[in-house]
Amino acid sequence: MTTPALKSGSQLASTVCTTRVVVVRLPADRTPEIACGGAPMVAAPPGRPDTKGLTNPATLIGKRYVDADETVELLCTAPGTGELSCDGVPMTIKAAKALPASD
Repeated sequence: MTTPALKSGSQLASTVCTTRVVVVRLPADRTPEIACGGAPMVAAPPGRPDTKGLTNPATLIGKRYVDADETVELLCTAPGTGELSCDGVPMTIKAAKALPASD
C-alpha cells in the first residue's frame, strides 16, 4: 500500500486498525499528512474491514472529523481504535450547526 495523492473523494485506510475515511474537504494549497493511530493512512484497499467485536472505538462511523482550522474534513466510513490526526495534530468531531429558529 502506498501513500495516496490526496483529493476530495479519496478513500483512506489505517495501517494500525480498522478505521477508514473519505476525504470530504481539502485545501488546494496544501497537502496535509493524514494519520490514524500515529501511522500515515494509505489508499483503502477494496472490501470492508472486519469491525465485529470492536469495543470503544476512537473513530466513529458516520462522524465527520476536522482539523483545528476546519479546512480538512474527513468522513469516517469504518470505525477503529486509532485516533485521527492531521499534520500531527489530533482531529475532532465536527460540531453540528444550529438550525435557524422558525417562528
